Amino acid sequence: MAVLTAQAQRLSTKVLPSHYTLALTPDLHAATFHGEETIDITLAQPATAITLNAIEIRFGTVSVIAGGQTLPGTVSLNEKDQQATLAFPSTVPAGQAHLKISYDGILNNELHGFYLSKSDKRNYAVTQLEATDARRAFPSFDEPAMKATFDISLSVDKGDNVISNTNVVSDTPQGAEKHTITFARTPKMSTYLVAFLVGDFECQTGSADGIPIRACATPDKLGQLQFAVKTAEFVLHYYDTYFGIKYPMPKLDMIGIPDFEAGAMENFGAITYRETAILIDPQTATEGQKAQVAAVIAHEMAHQWFGDMVTMQWWDNLWLNEGFATWLEHKPVNALNSEWNIPQAAAEELDGALNYDAGRVTRTIRSKADTPDEINQQGDELSYGKAGGVLAMVENYIGEETFRQGVHNYLQAHMFGNATAEDFWNAQTANSHKPVDKIMESLIAQPGVPLLEFSVAAGGKTEVRQQRFYLSSSMKDTTGETWTLPVCFKTAGAPTCELLGAKSTSTLNVPAAPYLFANAAAKGYYRTVYAPADYARLVAHAETGLTAPERIVMLDNQWALVRAGKVKVGDFLDLVTAIGKDQDSGVQASALGSVGSIRERIADDADRDKLASWIRTTYLPLYETLGVPSPSDSPDKKQLRAQLFGLLGGAKDEAIITQSRELVGEFMKDPTSVDPTLFQAATAVAATNGDAAFYEHVLQASKNTQNPQMSEQALHLLAYFKDPELVTRTLDYATSGQVRNQDSWILLAIELQKRMSRVQTWQYVQQNWDKVKAQFTTASGAYVVGSTGAFCDATHRDEVKSFFASHPVPSSNRSLQRAVDQINDCIELHDSQEANLKNWLATNVP
Repeated sequence: MAVLTAQAQRLSTKVLPSHYTLALTPDLHAATFHGEETIDITLAQPATAITLNAIEIRFGTVSVIAGGQTLPGTVSLNEKDQQATLAFPSTVPAGQAHLKISYDGILNNELHGFYLSKSDKRNYAVTQLEATDARRAFPSFDEPAMKATFDISLSVDKGDNVISNTNVVSDTPQGAEKHTITFARTPKMSTYLVAFLVGDFECQTGSADGIPIRACATPDKLGQLQFAVKTAEFVLHYYDTYFGIKYPMPKLDMIGIPDFEAGAMENFGAITYRETAILIDPQTATEGQKAQVAAVIAHEMAHQWFGDMVTMQWWDNLWLNEGFATWLEHKPVNALNSEWNIPQAAAEELDGALNYDAGRVTRTIRSKADTPDEINQQGDELSYGKAGGVLAMVENYIGEETFRQGVHNYLQAHMFGNATAEDFWNAQTANSHKPVDKIMESLIAQPGVPLLEFSVAAGGKTEVRQQRFYLSSSMKDTTGETWTLPVCFKTAGAPTCELLGAKSTSTLNVPAAPYLFANAAAKGYYRTVYAPADYARLVAHAETGLTAPERIVMLDNQWALVRAGKVKVGDFLDLVTAIGKDQDSGVQASALGSVGSIRERIADDADRDKLASWIRTTYLPLYETLGVPSPSDSPDKKQLRAQLFGLLGGAKDEAIITQSRELVGEFMKDPTSVDPTLFQAATAVAATNGDAAFYEHVLQASKNTQNPQMSEQALHLLAYFKDPELVTRTLDYATSGQVRNQDSWILLAIELQKRMSRVQTWQYVQQNWDKVKAQFTTASGAYVVGSTGAFCDATHRDEVKSFFASHPVPSSNRSLQRAVDQINDCIELHDSQEANLKNWLATNVP
């Protein structure tokens, strides 16, 4: 008879679950839980053993009911593969069967599985099961395609409540101290989307399209939930309309959790959040924080349809879930508040993805993901940013309504089931009658960024040469890769899109226009090079002819070409100077971010002083034109003022530094007297120039748990102080266990990325490795490893390689490779562009 075990770390498809009955009893004081579980399964053939997933589970009694008999089972564990094999004394016949399992588990402090989250007053028991951690909460067939329905009940202390995926159907007393809360049966869903949360959560309520909506948090945060409720009401109605399919669950809960590693998690009907990703204090929140919270809510709600209702077949297609939600979140948030300049934010996100993908080593969007370690490394910039950018480009090519109908068709065809990426793009191809499949396949199956080089436009045509683009002057394209791409040209009216074939050289029609711009609407997933005359005309028309997102794309493109050794840094600074009066905060953020990189990666100390002088001369007039803050200022004007304030403070403008201290003092007396966006910039300037007394004030503010946004901001500010003794205090604090491990790595990362504290921090990390490592969660160790990529010399590069070779961090091999590559790229950039920067400064800065 067959033994239905796993192949490698994948489970056998000869046994499939259809339903789970879960009864859990957590003990929040002992940090343990007990579970009673029945799994209804179907066996394709008779078997004497069945393998499922389990880790950190202590099995009690196990049995199977099948063929009219009950067979006791024994359990053997494979910890490496996170599996348990249940063996039975005689054959279990093919067909329907019921596994009955009694077990115990731990409420861990690792922020995954069923874990403890702690406020100042008490413990909470919460779940984070993506990607492969349902097996820590209940023995399960923990693969996304093995969908089942769930009946869930929890027995908890009398004063506690429970939130799960569906609505409560009963609440029954169990003696004097306990009660059992039972939830409605779920639709078919994947194990990683199950959620249950235990504590004294309190909620704000609302509704949209007949669906009850709650935003919940610890009791002291109840007043900061209204923004989330109103946002979710707007987004749910927007998505009901967009998808043409009603929200698929009976209710929507959103829960802020004190300890939470990710930004948020799309559990079906019970979305969980880091507190800063859902809570908003209307008196102190910046416009940027409001936009960010709205974006996170919109992202997770998009998953309720795309990811939860219809789920990827396997983790190698995680990119489709995350890329789709990353792309779609912009639509409802922009509709909610167009003054948040979401198209500009999308253009900046696209640049981040292009830069990530243009490294020396990247991967295909869809790549091998067999083990938990490989699966955990899928959630990178490629799965989110590149995938989202590719989808945006396809939508721009075939049209918004055509694309929306293709999404509807795909969801309708696979409702409550699983699907592949091919299913999605075939639906779009069939609906649009355009070669979406060829475009998607060329971008999904090949790594890297296309570089399109345009010859002089003449006679209504231009020749286009394509090759792979690298952010390194020493890397040459030897791959021969070519892509099928839609290229959209700017015109006075609607863009004109041409399809570029997968050939090294092609000829495209170009519209009659005073200048050539081949990235209309800023949606193209590629870099561009124009002939000198065409580029000059483009720059001359940039302020009057291009939209703000298009200007961002142009700036980001040119800075990427500098990094690749194709453009001189002085020529790029000429472009920045030319748009120096641009009053769009997104455009200036792009320009100033690159100026900051020049200051950090290319300039020596003398050059930095000259750059600071140029910044003061160039940007102080723009800052002064904005005038004093007014309640009537637009969000964009507030953001631009804050950006310029921070820029000038960093350029050592004494008046700005003095004003930063004054603004902090005013805020301490009356938080409503200072614009929150400007205050955020002022505190950064004040901390950068701050002493031990101000450090102590910021430290105490970081411990204020009443306002998570303000607390997080203050915590991050600790890493801005320059005094080496204060840097040591910050590092000691970050590794003391007093900082939540969801946050401690951020302080280490900031200190590693800052030029003034980088060497000191790296020495500290090496000398205090056990303390540092003790703070890592499943993902954060890789973030710290990646932050060492801020170095720009061969000595530290070799130290980083050597140290992490002997002190390996789980799920960080890609992060380490990227860090080493970034250091090499920085060394190249400095060596190739330093002389040009000195020449430009000598000519342009008196």
